[in-house]
Amino acid sequence: MAPPAARTPPATATATGATTRSAPPSPARWFFGRQRELKALHSDIERAGLNTIAGRRAAHTRVLLITGQRGAGRTALARELARQVGRRYPDGVLHIRLTEPGGEPVPVERTARDLLGEFGIPVPPGAGEDELSEMVRAALADRRVLLLLDDAHDAEQVDLLLPENPDCLVVAVARGPLTGIPDIRPCTIGGLDTKSAIELLGTFTGSVRITVDPQAAESLAEECGGQPVALCLVGGWLETHPRISVADVTKRLRTVPEEDALPRDARPSARAFRFVYEGLPPTTAAMLRLLALAPAGFADAHTASALAGCSVADAEAALDDLAALNMLRPAGDQFEIPGSLAPLMHALMEAHDRPAEVQLARARMLERTVRLLQSCRAVTEPEGSPARTRLATLPRSVRFPTAEAAADWLSSRRPALLASARLAVADGGLDTLARRLVSALVRALAAHRGTDAAAPDLYGLHQLVLGVAERQGLHREEAAALLNIGDLDARTGRTHDALARYRSALDAGKAANDHYATGRAMESVGAAYQELQDWHRASDWYGRALAQRLSRGERADEARLYGRLGTVLTCAGHYGEALRHWRAAAAGFRRLRDHGGQARALSEAAGVQEYAGRPEESLHTCQEAVEWARLAGDVPLQAELELRLADTLERLGDPTAARLHRKASERLLATDSSAYEIRSASAED
Repeated sequence: MAPPAARTPPATATATGATTRSAPPSPARWFFGRQRELKALHSDIERAGLNTIAGRRAAHTRVLLITGQRGAGRTALARELARQVGRRYPDGVLHIRLTEPGGEPVPVERTARDLLGEFGIPVPPGAGEDELSEMVRAALADRRVLLLLDDAHDAEQVDLLLPENPDCLVVAVARGPLTGIPDIRPCTIGGLDTKSAIELLGTFTGSVRITVDPQAAESLAEECGGQPVALCLVGGWLETHPRISVADVTKRLRTVPEEDALPRDARPSARAFRFVYEGLPPTTAAMLRLLALAPAGFADAHTASALAGCSVADAEAALDDLAALNMLRPAGDQFEIPGSLAPLMHALMEAHDRPAEVQLARARMLERTVRLLQSCRAVTEPEGSPARTRLATLPRSVRFPTAEAAADWLSSRRPALLASARLAVADGGLDTLARRLVSALVRALAAHRGTDAAAPDLYGLHQLVLGVAERQGLHREEAAALLNIGDLDARTGRTHDALARYRSALDAGKAANDHYATGRAMESVGAAYQELQDWHRASDWYGRALAQRLSRGERADEARLYGRLGTVLTCAGHYGEALRHWRAAAAGFRRLRDHGGQARALSEAAGVQEYAGRPEESLHTCQEAVEWARLAGDVPLQAELELRLADTLERLGDPTAARLHRKASERLLATDSSAYEIRSASAED
């Protein structure tokens, strides 16, 4: 996966498991025939549902099903239908692929996240399948959308995404029937009729080679079983060999043995693929086999270069050659592996490449991806920083010219990068590289998108790290992953889940003898109990964390934990203990020469004194806090404290002094606002 060239992926390009919104696509270059099927599908759209009472609207969306073997043109038919009716659905045509290139079903959770992302709906990290399905239904409840569910694995996968909105339309593509979905309208397709098959061939060969020997063209269409993918493969080969006749190709194709283990309908496509493959140069053939490893079924010149161990220029030329033969599909600055060919490529790789060679190719690809991600993050750092210095030493081909170019690359490659991380962890043989890849991806996403926007992706990546750490017995990494996941759970309100993560992190930190992890885990457990308003347990765990910090002389953490204990004890109504801890926090910040921290601690202490019914002491402490805030240059805090002084003085019966402090607060805020405007103007100049 390389930095982006001038081209950008078109709106209709999709990655496995990703959802892509597009306008109704333009007519496909290679779509011919299927008029009878299209007419039937249009009729099914117009017909009332079987379970609808006359004169009343259907309760659910209409679901159309296009079935057939891979290579029969199922997706092409679905896309043509979407093109013809797409304008009826002003909120978009969403193309969703539900099967991985390797044949595994895409989890509904991942599909739902991508679909919600198309509508700009934030998804809570770690949300479960049921919650996400409900969010999808809610998002589609008031929208008119056409969902194209491509290569569905089973009925449940489709059912969980169905909107309860009759103004939507779902077009599902699958190999067989999807039993269990009510009122589904199936349309089964096989090969093209002879006339349409010859027209498709003619787009590659030109009309002359067809008209000089129409019988040979008919025979070739028959040998291909009318399968569009087989016709495109053979047609691409004919287009790149203009001196060879259609009759000659037909004879050669007949000599290629059929794969008896495959279903009869799938054999023509497999035979055409074998015919084209056997004519490839050895290096290109080897690259094609290894492209079966490309994450999410997408590859560019750098991915192919790393897999094949060749130069980027050679890889680029080979990819262009494979695309000319219709073994790959151009998709912006990448190439897509057709879903019907991915299993055939994988079978060839298993038959011809030794496991050690495959593992080495995968390692090269992951290493290249890590370097690109490191470059992607480094370009966001300031000039002269260590990261930018290291970036300058990298080859030009893996450097990004600007942060904007890096962000565009990260966005366009996101599905493939996430798939690469999942595959690397699942492999189990490259755990060190997998950990480096996940770490680099986490940093790049956080740098470009921010931790809040990237939280759903980060949640899954931390889970991958946790899986590797548990498998390898890496307790330090296990603790770090559990803490990160717990933090994301806590931010989305799943406090009990976060508490369980933090307790597990504490156990892992103890096993690793990692004082930082255990201290952070104890503090996080305390924060979880604080969120649950269990003040007793919260103070107990904060106390444990404080004891560890005191034993190690970690003064900044000591001061912070004294403050957290003060907050919890205040909430519990133990004002004496709370005041003692806030005083200790202020003393800690004073030793650190942190005047702002000292001012805030004293401010909280003044609040506790006021709760305890000691307004004169609160007034004195608040005045002390104002002075430290002034020394710290913290104008907003100083203004806030002046207001607190005014409130306290009013309660003590001194409205004149209270007015003076309110005016002082107003002056401070006005001065701070003017200074901000001056700084902003200077920055713009």
